[in-house]
Amino acid sequence: MSTQTVRRHSGQRPNVLGAAGGWVWLAIIIVPIYYVVITSLKDQAGFFSTNPLLPPANPTLANYQLVLENDFVRYFFNSVVVTVGAVLPTLVVSFMASYALVRGTTRFIRATNSLFLIGLAIPIQATIIPIYFMITQARLYDTLLALILPSIAFAIPISVLILNSFMRNIPNELFESMRLDGCTDWQIMWRLALPLTRPALMTVGIYNGLQVWNSFLFPLILTQSPEQRVLPLSLWTFQGEFTVNIPAILASVILSTLPLLALYIFGRRQLLSGLTAGFGK
Repeated sequence: MSTQTVRRHSGQRPNVLGAAGGWVWLAIIIVPIYYVVITSLKDQAGFFSTNPLLPPANPTLANYQLVLENDFVRYFFNSVVVTVGAVLPTLVVSFMASYALVRGTTRFIRATNSLFLIGLAIPIQATIIPIYFMITQARLYDTLLALILPSIAFAIPISVLILNSFMRNIPNELFESMRLDGCTDWQIMWRLALPLTRPALMTVGIYNGLQVWNSFLFPLILTQSPEQRVLPLSLWTFQGEFTVNIPAILASVILSTLPLLALYIFGRRQLLSGLTAGFGK
């Protein structure tokens, strides 16, 4: 039986419209990335004298050298410190809170879960003035810790919500069997819940890492000196410094996105596993 006959009997038809839409969407994504990459390899004169979508005749890395010579390494290090300092405590606190909320049955725990949900409804912009006041009163203004602490506070509610949904899918029999073996709640949490929720933790870690890495409002309001700048704020500074040097600006954009690309490549399997968990149940 031919392939066409099989398709005719099975009722399957090629989704031409969906395939065409997929190619259009791919072009929409690829063209801006292509433009940024080839422009970062052009010199300033070549950018204004050639077609913007044509590759450079004489590619150069001078723009990357220029960006690196303007304290880009310091800004990169500050972003790493803030991101790691915010994401790791968020994962620990959110995991422990999620375990308590899912496994607990008291009225106090249910009320605590409602508080986490309320935290999702509070926008960052509405709290920036109280945060600024508390940071200045604590004498943390213009420090990296001033960026870490608010980032943790705003990342915990959404992290707990995601981990709650994942942890409820763990069969209750596994918890009961470990309890019959004499394990305490602390041992069950770290020996059973932690390995089984690793995909969700990876998903939450990547999501929060992206949010903290790309954050612009907190660095703009809570820091002032160049020594405490992070990458998003430094890109804004580069834009003012290289007003007409578009290739240098795009080179700094590429350098700032490379760590995010590496993070996705490293954790893409765990990320997809965490995002699709529970769909087949």
